[in-house]
Amino acid sequence: MSLSSSDSTSRRRRTAEQAQDPSCVLDPHANCPHGEILDPPLDTRPPPGPSPHHSSCPAAKCSSGQACVSRHVCEESWEEIKSKKTIKAENEVEANKLVNNYRFGFRKWKSHVTARPFEHRSDVVKELYSELNVVKPHSGPGQFVTCGNLAYVLLFGWWVSLVYFLVGILMFSTVIGVPYGRLCWKLCCYFLWPFGNTIHEIGNTLRRCSEDGPDYECSVETMEDSLPVLLPSATEGPAPEMPERPPRSPYWHRLSTYVWLLLGYPPLAIVHSLVCFVSWILVFTIPVSKMNAQTLSVILLLPPEDVLLSTSSHRTNQGYETRALLCCYYAANWYYYKYTVDGINVFAVNLLPLVIVALVIGYVDKENKFASSDVKFATAICSIIPLSYYIGMGIASISAQSNFAVGAVVNATFGSITELTFYITALLRGHRAANPCLQEVVKAALTGTLLGCILFIPGICMIIGGLKHSEQRFSSRCTGVSSALLFISVGGVFAPTLFSKAYGNLVCDACTNSTGGNSTSNASGSFVCHNCHYDLKNGTLFRDHIQPLVYTVSALLPAAYIIGLIFTLKTHSHIYNIHVEGQETSHHGTVVHWSRWRSLLILIVATVLMSACADLATEHIQPILSQPNISQYFIGVTVIAMVPEIPEIVNGIQFALQNNISLSLEVGSCIAVQVCMLQIPILVFFNAFCDVGFVLLFSDQHMWASISSVILVNYIFMDGKSDYFQGTALVVVYLILLALYYFAPSPAGC
Repeated sequence: MSLSSSDSTSRRRRTAEQAQDPSCVLDPHANCPHGEILDPPLDTRPPPGPSPHHSSCPAAKCSSGQACVSRHVCEESWEEIKSKKTIKAENEVEANKLVNNYRFGFRKWKSHVTARPFEHRSDVVKELYSELNVVKPHSGPGQFVTCGNLAYVLLFGWWVSLVYFLVGILMFSTVIGVPYGRLCWKLCCYFLWPFGNTIHEIGNTLRRCSEDGPDYECSVETMEDSLPVLLPSATEGPAPEMPERPPRSPYWHRLSTYVWLLLGYPPLAIVHSLVCFVSWILVFTIPVSKMNAQTLSVILLLPPEDVLLSTSSHRTNQGYETRALLCCYYAANWYYYKYTVDGINVFAVNLLPLVIVALVIGYVDKENKFASSDVKFATAICSIIPLSYYIGMGIASISAQSNFAVGAVVNATFGSITELTFYITALLRGHRAANPCLQEVVKAALTGTLLGCILFIPGICMIIGGLKHSEQRFSSRCTGVSSALLFISVGGVFAPTLFSKAYGNLVCDACTNSTGGNSTSNASGSFVCHNCHYDLKNGTLFRDHIQPLVYTVSALLPAAYIIGLIFTLKTHSHIYNIHVEGQETSHHGTVVHWSRWRSLLILIVATVLMSACADLATEHIQPILSQPNISQYFIGVTVIAMVPEIPEIVNGIQFALQNNISLSLEVGSCIAVQVCMLQIPILVFFNAFCDVGFVLLFSDQHMWASISSVILVNYIFMDGKSDYFQGTALVVVYLILLALYYFAPSPAGC
């Protein structure tokens, strides 16, 4: 079933002759995983000949025993086949998200915005979300000796086992809690090496489990493993009855239960909670977290006589029906970086508490008694990473559930909210404190974002994608739109700077002649001058010429951005030639992680939290800027510029690994275009209404680094191919520019 976007009016359709001829079927795209681009096969290029109408159709499949009498109807030009992108999606919302990734002005997003059917996931992913209560066949205990399991013993196993041993002694000393003491000593051995061993709940529970909890994994074990107990079928007789458990008092009527809950359970709850938290934060050890959570919430609250432990080599039972409660085989799994919680990547979930920590230590500890300014700045900057991820997820969710006009507006407004929040907060604080350094830091951050998006993001994606795929191809026509807008935007941003260099007056603070006299002496000869700069404030050049030019450019750049949106989304959308294939699922039948209203609420909350974190970062940045060995330029172009873009870098790398290098390149180009055409004009007009001292004049290093980077990246993108060598070239140039900023002297006035 094909799911086509509403604005793809120029899509190629089959003619009536083709529809009537079932013998000729174009099938260049087959067996492609969900969400990947299906590239046309290399053998679909038509052979050279005098007339294309007499050439064979290599992409056509003819039914056996039937002639291709109308094969010429199926033929398409090589250029159209080569440029066509076919994408598979599970539902309509996911299809809209995938199409939005190729649209200009839309944020490129890799994660799914809808819940994927579990049965369609790979076995690796299914293993990540499986419960630890399934007993699996295995060859023997030797297969569990892995690096992850040995690391578990060193990090958690030995001291968790020791705590169980001590708690067992405590319960034995109470006499009443002897059954729980035996249980603790059993679990002491279990948690030292739990891999391959199983904890069962015994009792007459199998039928109750089958009726009340059909999702649980229930198993029946009898005294002889070679004689399995089968449930009766419609034609067979009843199964043999299990022996009844001896009578016992109810769980909550025992004195030992309360002794256990008062003395034994609390220390074990603390231990398991600590292990659960640490192993969850480490991400790759999430199975250990699941194991401890299951123990804390289920196993330790069962009657001790209902808990049965069996090893991987020998199973002990007493003839009662059992249900597997816990069975862990491996402590670590490297694929847990794919794990999501309600559609949110586990790393973003784990970093979210960092926002609360940053706000608490920033606004409560005003006098830096518990944390220094350096710690507060680092915490506030790092807390921007999860907030950027949540903003990106909200933008992608709203865009996928709306038409392209609403999506374009949301991407234009919230797509730059992370950077603009920090820039405006820094300019306001610098203006109130009469600190010109923050203005220079903002300009350095703007330049650093440009350089990172133009050089580093495409470069690192080319390297990683080229190491997995020898050579990757992309449509040079599609990237040409972003490249052209990038040329226009960079030229417009630095036009006032070039104008000031051409017509401004060069003023120097201290000049001495070669004989050692000062500038007031009448001696002739050459002069050596220091701290030279173009004086713009003391004359009419800035007020009458440069400032009107700045406002003109700031008005033209957003207009060019809007024209680019209309060109790529409406009038010339066929240049992307996107074809989406997927299952027929209506919008109402799709399980969306975040609805439109929920996404909007999260966007607003994340923006407010982003403002608070940006305020804390700018408040405590001064000690960082005061470091004598680090230039303020370097801090701006690295930390402040690239930390908010970490989620975008991850998205670009994931696209490159899936052989979708075109989206990896568009990730950086889209951000760079938004910086020049939206963020900088917004800062200029904000300064016009609230004078914070922001002047759209950059240093020579900013200007020439940006212009040369745009020229270099457009030269590399010309052939429509990429490999790890080209990516290495971009990254090396980026590192050279960073070295220039690192050794550059601090800006004037800092």
